[in-house]
Amino acid sequence: MMEKGYWNYSILQALVISYKCTEAQSTYFSNIVTGTKNTMLEAVGRSVSTARPSTGKRSKKPLDKKAGNKDCKADIAFLIDGSYNIGQRRFNLQKNFVGKVAVMLGIGTEGPHVGVVQASEHPKIEFYLKNFTAAKEVLFAIKELGFRGGNSNTGKALKHTAQKFFSLENGARKGIPKIIVVFLDGWPSDDIEEAGIVAREFGVNVFIVSVAKPTTEELGMVQDIGFIDKAVCRNNGFFSYQMPTWFGTTKYVKPLVQKLCSHEQMLCSKTCYNSVNIGFLIDGSSSVGESNFRLVLEFISNVAKAFEISDIGSKIAAVQFTYDQRTEFSFTDYTTKEKVLSAIRNIRYMSGGTATGDAISFTTRNVFGPMKDGPNKNFLLVLTDGQSYDDVRGPAAAAQKAGITVFSVGIAWAPLDDLKDMASEPRESHTFFTREFTGLEQMVPDIIRGGSSFTHVIHSSRKKQVWISATQKPTKLKMQIFPFHRNSDAILLAPFIQPDYAEVGRKWVQTNLF
Repeated sequence: MMEKGYWNYSILQALVISYKCTEAQSTYFSNIVTGTKNTMLEAVGRSVSTARPSTGKRSKKPLDKKAGNKDCKADIAFLIDGSYNIGQRRFNLQKNFVGKVAVMLGIGTEGPHVGVVQASEHPKIEFYLKNFTAAKEVLFAIKELGFRGGNSNTGKALKHTAQKFFSLENGARKGIPKIIVVFLDGWPSDDIEEAGIVAREFGVNVFIVSVAKPTTEELGMVQDIGFIDKAVCRNNGFFSYQMPTWFGTTKYVKPLVQKLCSHEQMLCSKTCYNSVNIGFLIDGSSSVGESNFRLVLEFISNVAKAFEISDIGSKIAAVQFTYDQRTEFSFTDYTTKEKVLSAIRNIRYMSGGTATGDAISFTTRNVFGPMKDGPNKNFLLVLTDGQSYDDVRGPAAAAQKAGITVFSVGIAWAPLDDLKDMASEPRESHTFFTREFTGLEQMVPDIIRGGSSFTHVIHSSRKKQVWISATQKPTKLKMQIFPFHRNSDAILLAPFIQPDYAEVGRKWVQTNLF
């Protein structure tokens, strides 16, 4: 008995493309979920140098000063302390330290860009990312900064910086980590926790460099002694940095720069893996059956595992439908990956008829409705194994009009016309199909792999996996059974019109059959 494969783009690849994820982000997360060893990733909790390993000889290749350090692309706001807490003398020492950090970063057109905001009674943006792209210019601008004085309203300044500083008009670049480095002498006069939440929602990585932290006698004057942990991107020790005094700070420059250049640890950056809402609309009709329903849930779990689920990151929801609909869990019910995966496992099979159109309308209104003003992009994956008893085109169009990208995943007897009617444009890249429920499991490795070519996974009668890679999408699905060259007992299902190549192991052989 021949196993049917699936056709069309991998779902995760399509999600990445729809969200316009950068190549670096796509490769990085593909490595994570496929278990590819990533030495940078293994450096969690310690500084990561951006310099090349020593070969015993000093490199003679100079840094392109105009382009800057290309290995440290970041948009950085230095939020300096200009309050009476620090005073004029220490303010000047702070400027000196920030200048050294800016120079060591390797500022340039293709490297890090920096700007400065001064926190005091009221925040003041001293200069934006777009104003200077050379270290010498930045150093001069920092030297010219004047001391403002006033209360240390760091929370107010942090919130203002997160909301106003990183706009495209002010020089922020797409796909580049956004970082705020908060310099704090003593403790803030206002609440900083809310500002930290706002920064995380805007995809900004907050570091706090604290100097001269409060003494035991001074703790009674501090509003919240845990203000640092509540303001930073993550309370894991990486985003907080302490210096005992503003004197003799040169030795602290390089470790801070290494942190700022460790982009793989910028956990608050917005990517296609941590800033999406994915709703799964699951067919629970009688034709599915209990055992196949479990395969569907396993498939959903494997897709969900690839995303960074948190209160400020990606969110997952699930609705099961027959003639009726049942919200299994909404986007706000679970904010950790472990809890989401547990909730998926605990979904109970309903059994009944198939009203996919009503289910799409229900999900658009009740599940995605409350999220319409949120920062995440919305995706709906409709999984069904048969024809709907109601109209699907109208509800799907309404969902897309509401800003939801719809993917349709058909199994067994699901009509191709219905799948395409539900899918977002371009329909070919948002429509999926497999003849068997076991085909869902076969999709997952390629989904997570997120390759860029148009790839079809198919199997021989003896379970020997064969890959067929096409350089162009077929304009018409054409199924043909044929014997495989140099492997007479392998039978392939090939949905292609043009001649192509097949690979067994690592050896490619041309089919030449069309």
